[in-house]
Amino acid sequence: MSTLAILAGAAGGPAQAQFRVEIAGIGGTQLPITLAKFRDEGPQTALFTPIIRADLERSGRFRFVEPSPVADETISPAYDALRAKGSDALVAGSVRQSADGRLVVNFKLWDVVAGQEKLGQSITVAAPDARRAAHRIADVLYEFLTGDKGVYSTQVAYITRSAGRYELRLADADGENSQLVLSSASPLISPAWSPSGEELAYVSFETGKAVVWVQNLRNGQRRQLANFRGSNSAPAWSPNGQELAMTLSRDGVSQVYVMSRAGGNPRRVTNSGSIDTEAAYSPDGRMIYFVSDRGGSPQIYRVSSAGGDAERITFDGNYNISPAISPDGRTMAYVKRQSGQQFTVMTMDLASGSIQNISDTTDDESPSFAPNGKFLVYATRYQGREVLMTATLDGKVKARLVTATGVDIREPVWGPFLR
Repeated sequence: MSTLAILAGAAGGPAQAQFRVEIAGIGGTQLPITLAKFRDEGPQTALFTPIIRADLERSGRFRFVEPSPVADETISPAYDALRAKGSDALVAGSVRQSADGRLVVNFKLWDVVAGQEKLGQSITVAAPDARRAAHRIADVLYEFLTGDKGVYSTQVAYITRSAGRYELRLADADGENSQLVLSSASPLISPAWSPSGEELAYVSFETGKAVVWVQNLRNGQRRQLANFRGSNSAPAWSPNGQELAMTLSRDGVSQVYVMSRAGGNPRRVTNSGSIDTEAAYSPDGRMIYFVSDRGGSPQIYRVSSAGGDAERITFDGNYNISPAISPDGRTMAYVKRQSGQQFTVMTMDLASGSIQNISDTTDDESPSFAPNGKFLVYATRYQGREVLMTATLDGKVKARLVTATGVDIREPVWGPFLR
């Protein structure tokens, strides 16, 4: 009996979870796929298939067909047996450690319906980068099978607070591999990725007031960008990375300004007697979306990045904040106060104005699009715990990235594809 005949007929359970991830919901159209456990993966060479599986499951686009015992890229698939199990695709591979200690990962993808090998790759990485390699494989599979670029190798930045200490952190898209960027006894808020993924802008109160800083993620060097009279807050990078929009109160009331990433004199974009804040660029850089209470309650507006008259965007409800624009410019995510103090993530089709409720929680904040535009990340409270939540744009599939007890986690922002 061939290895794949055994694969198609043996009994087996789901892969053992090793993540702080809880997935809820069912996607619409799901591709049935068989993922075999890579040969020779394990404690000595790292686990790959549980990471790949968890990544693909969070997309809501795949349904895993069991069983999935060990198989590698050298097998001859038993297509008939796999079809009988209802599988449309098969992934198998192997892991070995080279003489220099690096891991060599080989994998293949077969189209079970057509009975053809479709994809084969080999990745060599240092042992500490095993998780990153698994995410890269998930990206390759996701893109080949869906046509959309995978985001599993990207990172999320966020703020934590615990015992009076504030930390700016990065984590993989699945919430794992957390890395400290900055720790402070003073509040840190409003992280924002540069388009290159090499820098983060954020607001620190370490000088006694809100100041915008920019920090290089490669060497850790940081610099003050905006420290004008009054408050300096809510930085947002332009799509070309050469400017940042931010909220300054240098002239009295808080307004949106744009200034060069190198510093200098800021240019005022909004002109009102009300608070204008939370700027977000359109993908082409021509428009800036922002929140203003100029109409009597917080609503979302947009204005040319060169300045001019602002146009109101939100009309449903009397409290809409925190705009984020999808990479294709078609969708806006935001937070709406539904009733009382219930805050939920919504999306709006910017062409039609139609809105959709994404979350099923009531303490949401700071939605941010994945760089492929297919997912959102936001912070919320679930069963009394602070969590990061990822969701598909239809809201049907959500994954809770649960943090340690006693840690407040806020203001997530999804990083770009690395160049």
